[in-house]
Amino acid sequence: MGFSWSRVISWVVALAVGLVYGAAGTIAHAYRLGALPVGLLLALLGVVALLVAVRTLTHDRWAALACGLGLVLATWVFSGSGPGGSVIVPSGKLDALGGVNLGIVWAVLVPLAAVIVVVWPARSAVRSRADN
Repeated sequence: MGFSWSRVISWVVALAVGLVYGAAGTIAHAYRLGALPVGLLLALLGVVALLVAVRTLTHDRWAALACGLGLVLATWVFSGSGPGGSVIVPSGKLDALGGVNLGIVWAVLVPLAAVIVVVWPARSAVRSRADN
């Protein structure tokens, strides 16, 4: 694939969508119903679905990478303390479930999901190797 402005625009849009969803997921990941981390499960499911959709619809790893970078950047920015000292992703036992901090789980699984979706082999490449 060569250079085209439509690809660059798709990267910018994917980055923006990743930023928005990363912010929403970071805020919503802490929601629980009793002990069940519903927010974390739904946010992670949404991240994976978003990344797969971007990769599938654009047929471009770079667009999925831009979306993943937006997700990671938003997660990183919203995981720090705000200007007034407020914290969206608490550390320690405040947001822990069974001794595991959900904020750390969220911060690790987002880039992991992005890497897996970006490096996953394209279906057309797998099909062409099977045909040979």
